[in-house]
Amino acid sequence: MKRNVVLSLPNLLTYGRILAVPAVAACFYFEGNTSRWIALALFVVAAITDFFDGYLARAWQQQSALGRMLDPIADKLLVSVCLLMLAADGTIGGWSLVAAIIILCREILVSGLREFLAELQVSVPVTQLAKWKTTVQLVAVAFLLAGPAGDSVLPGTTFVGLIALWLAATLTLYTGYDYFRAGIGHLITE
Repeated sequence: MKRNVVLSLPNLLTYGRILAVPAVAACFYFEGNTSRWIALALFVVAAITDFFDGYLARAWQQQSALGRMLDPIADKLLVSVCLLMLAADGTIGGWSLVAAIIILCREILVSGLREFLAELQVSVPVTQLAKWKTTVQLVAVAFLLAGPAGDSVLPGTTFVGLIALWLAATLTLYTGYDYFRAGIGHLITE
């Protein structure tokens, strides 16, 4: 692999998003509002890079197999680890855990389906609705990361995050169904 592809700015942004995952998770091991604000800031910067890595790769014609592989992995790691940490600290609890489980299960199932279909050289393009699903997930997680710290500044922050989480879970179910519908013919004929 060429060095300029590995070290292209779009790929560096993706690497940064992956490195943000343990940094955000580490914030949960410190008490107080400051750690929540730091987690939120890291998450927001990482989420913004999700837009710019793809945009810049296309604009600068620096798309690469490495970037296509790592970009969705970085997205899934960021959202999944945040959901797990938010569940562990009780920000996501009760019935809202179902929404988080729906999101996590869909991400794993669709990744498996994509891997299987890639072996058959079948491409399943990302739909516009799937992009909206990702955006809603990121917004939900951002509100939930602010959590108690956000509630002290703007009461209802956590509630808004939980509503957005359920909306994301609904979109997740629908887009997951779309992917399986697109791939089911290939699964049955195998």
